[in-house]
Amino acid sequence: MIRLAETIAGLAGWRRSLAVLAAGAMAGLALPPFGLWPVLAPAFVLFLVLLEKLPRGKMAMGFRLGRTFGFGYFLVAFHWIGFAFFVDAATYLWMMPFAVCGLAAGMAIYWGLAAMAAQATGFSGLRLVMGFAALLAIAEWLRGHLLTGFPWAAPGLVVDGMGGLAQWASVFGMTGLTALILLWAGLPLCLKGSIGEKRLGLALLALLPLLWGLGAWRLAGAEHQDVPGVSLRLVQPAIAQDEKWREDNARQIFDTLLGLSDEATAANPEGIGSRTHVLWPESAVPFLIDESPVAKEELARLLSGRTVLITGAIRRDGSAANAPYHNSIITFDGHANVAARYDKWRLVPGGEFLPLAWLLEPLGFRRVVTVPADFTAGPGPVSVSVQGAPAAAMIVCYEAIFPHALIDPARRPGWIVNLTNDGWFDGSTGPAQHFAQARLRAIEQGLPMVRVANTGISGIVDPYGEVKTKMANGERGVIDSSLPAAIAPPLYARYVDLGFAILVSVLLLFATISGVRR
Repeated sequence: MIRLAETIAGLAGWRRSLAVLAAGAMAGLALPPFGLWPVLAPAFVLFLVLLEKLPRGKMAMGFRLGRTFGFGYFLVAFHWIGFAFFVDAATYLWMMPFAVCGLAAGMAIYWGLAAMAAQATGFSGLRLVMGFAALLAIAEWLRGHLLTGFPWAAPGLVVDGMGGLAQWASVFGMTGLTALILLWAGLPLCLKGSIGEKRLGLALLALLPLLWGLGAWRLAGAEHQDVPGVSLRLVQPAIAQDEKWREDNARQIFDTLLGLSDEATAANPEGIGSRTHVLWPESAVPFLIDESPVAKEELARLLSGRTVLITGAIRRDGSAANAPYHNSIITFDGHANVAARYDKWRLVPGGEFLPLAWLLEPLGFRRVVTVPADFTAGPGPVSVSVQGAPAAAMIVCYEAIFPHALIDPARRPGWIVNLTNDGWFDGSTGPAQHFAQARLRAIEQGLPMVRVANTGISGIVDPYGEVKTKMANGERGVIDSSLPAAIAPPLYARYVDLGFAILVSVLLLFATISGVRR
C-alpha cells in the first residue's frame, strides 16, 4: 500500500490531481449504503503520503491537495442530490451540475483548510496521522456549524456498517467518531516509520477491535423496554414526488393516507382501532390540512375520539396574502382538533429558502419546493407534549443530520419523531444515508426515534441504535409497533461535544509531544 502510494506520489500535473480526486471518491464508498469502510485506508494513506511530501512552506499546495481529495469524496457523498432535479426536469435539470458540484466544492474547502493546517505543522509519519485526524475532525465540526451548517456525510458516518463501534456515538458523537475513523485509516503510514512508531501505531490500531467489542458488549447487555400503553402506526404512502404537489391529486393522496391508517393487516386485524398514535410523513397532503373543515371532519371520523394523529404539514400564520408559511408537524387529538404544532427551524438552503436570492433569482435559480414564499423558520428545538405518550422532540427531514441543538435543553423528551419526505431522492443513496444519520442521533441522545417517510425509509430505532422495524425505500404500507422506552442520557446527550474535544486535544497533544521528544 505504501509503495503504491509513493509511486502515485511521483506523478505530476493533471495525472496527480486525477489520482487524488479518485482517492477521495474511493473514500466516499465507505459511506452507507455502500459500507465499504476498508477502502478508507488506501485512500487516506495515499493522501497522507502526498501531503507528507509537500514542502512545508507551500501552504497553498496543501490546501489544493486537501480540496481536491475532499471534492472527490463529496462528489460521491452528495451525488444523490442530483436526483431532485429530475422531478421537474424541464424546469430544474439545468441547475443540477451547479448544485452538486458547487456544494461538493464548497464543503471541500474545509478539507483543504485542514490539509493546509496539517502541512504547516510539519508533522510526518504517525504525528501526521494523529494531527490530520484531529484537524479534519475540527474542520468537520466547523462544517456542521458555520453558514447554517451542513454536516451530511461526515466520515464518522461509516460506523453505521461497523457493528458495535457505532455505540461510541453516545460518548464522542459523530464528529468524534470521524477523528477515530481517520486515525485508524491513516495508521498504515506508520509501516514506513521507526520501530517505535510501528509499535505505537499497532497499539492505536488495537483500539479498533477493543472499542468495537466494548460496543457489542453494551448492546448485549442492553435492557429493552417499551412505553406502556402506547401503540404506534407509521404510514408510508410512497407518493411519487412528481405527483405529490399536484392539486388535482389532493383527494387521492388524502384517501390513500386515510385508507392506510385504518388498514387491517394480518398482525393487526383491528386497523386503527388498536392504535393510540398514527404518524404521517412530512408535508403529507398538498393542502393546508389544519384549515380544511372537510379534512378535519374526515379525520375526526377516522380517529374516533381515541387515536392521536401526528402529521407533517405545510401551514401558515393567518390568512393574509403575506402570511408566513412553515414546514411543520401538527398533532391532532382524537377529535381532529389541533393539539400542538412544531415549526421546522433548520431550513434547507435552495430547497425551502434561496440564499442570496437577490443575486441568484435574476440568474434563473429558484427554490426546489414551491410555496408562495420562502418558508419561515421556527424558534428552535422544543419538546412537544403528546397526548397519551411521552413528550417528543420533533424534527423535520434535514434536521436529523445535526447532532447539536437537537433536543430542548430545558425539558428532555421521551422519544424523537422524525418526519421526512425523501421522495425527491427516490432510487438514490440519499434515503439510506439519511436513515443512518438519524440512527446515530438515537444513539447520541439515548432516545428512541420514530421515523416516518413519504417514500424513503420509515422505521423505529431504539435508544441503542438498534433498528426495531423498518420499511424499504419505495414501499407502500404501514408499520405497527410499540414505542421503545428512553434510557438515561449518555455522555454525549449531557455534554454534547466534550468527548470530541477531549479526543482531538489528546491527538494533537500526542502529535506535538512526540515531535518535541524526537
